[in-house]
Amino acid sequence: MARPRTPLLSRERIVVAALRLIDDEGLDALSTRRLATELSVSGPSLYNHFATKDELLDAVVDSVIGEVDLSMFGAAGAPWPEALYDWARSYRAALAAHPNIVPVLAQGPGRRPNALRLADAVFGHLVDAGWPRGQATRIGALMRYFVTGSALASFAAGFPADAEVYDAADYPHLGEAHRLAGHRGAVDEGAFETGLEALLEGLALRYARLPERA
Repeated sequence: MARPRTPLLSRERIVVAALRLIDDEGLDALSTRRLATELSVSGPSLYNHFATKDELLDAVVDSVIGEVDLSMFGAAGAPWPEALYDWARSYRAALAAHPNIVPVLAQGPGRRPNALRLADAVFGHLVDAGWPRGQATRIGALMRYFVTGSALASFAAGFPADAEVYDAADYPHLGEAHRLAGHRGAVDEGAFETGLEALLEGLALRYARLPERA
């Protein structure tokens, strides 16, 4: 039997194509018709693998979460401050590689397996380290807010590169703000690192005040 000219469809192939489309053109570009065209298949054939667009989008988001390193957690993992630091950097790197998916990801784990594994790993590691379960839950939420917030947009890119925008009479402290956009990577990465270090230092102070841990 001759080989089919078009590779057979699979969930993985559909997810990869959908993520590529979102990366290139944004969330609004994702549609059954457009995706079918990209894959050189008929639209209805996609429904053999995903019943709805939302189900497909969940799978795409979960594939991005699957890129996050969780090896620092678990019984043989790193101390909790080091583990959270390394995990947060890996998490942000995954989101930075796919910024257009962040608004959907920020809604929470839902029923996404990789997202639930991530939440389980973070929570379990904190509880094992001696954090009370309630505080461990809040820390997990705090870390997710911080990482996803840092990936939603660029602070530096939000400042116009036109020096004339920053009239000294109105903005006496923004005389150099027109240079920010040209240093977007350094500013945004530096802000993330500064915030992450400050956040973990604050948590370490709270940890030291916990009642004696088992």
